[in-house]
Amino acid sequence: MSSDTSQPESAESESPYVESPIIMTTVRVITPFVFTLGLFVMFHGADSSGGGFQGGVIVGTVVLMLGIAFGIETTREWIGPNIPILMICLGVLAFLLIGIGSVLLGGGFLEYSTYGFYHATKYGIEFVELAIGLIVSGIVTGLFFVIASGLQGNRSDVR
Repeated sequence: MSSDTSQPESAESESPYVESPIIMTTVRVITPFVFTLGLFVMFHGADSSGGGFQGGVIVGTVVLMLGIAFGIETTREWIGPNIPILMICLGVLAFLLIGIGSVLLGGGFLEYSTYGFYHATKYGIEFVELAIGLIVSGIVTGLFFVIASGLQGNRSDVR
């Protein structure tokens, strides 16, 4: 009687990541342009369509593209676990500083004219849009890694 000596495939061979030179090259080429577009949308949200949310999603998409092109684990190691949290915290802190700063100067929350410099409203809105963009891109990046870890079965990383 013959016994089955075949071994099950390793978890790495079942990974959804497939190394493709076409995808890797394309992502290398378009990543700076997508990142720049995200920043452009963030900074011009007060004057035209766009804003912090839309720009933050575009910037967060850069990390998704890198994860798809170079592997989720490689991207997670490169970004690190603290960068998305740091981005969210910096965005919330910046938003609160500009809002509470105007209250401390005698105005209302986010009343930019109390800062008393030329185009304070314009620069205040752009600063708030950038803060919102940091928050959103940090959340998009973090959610991507959480969803990817569930896909790979690493449930211990989620806690």
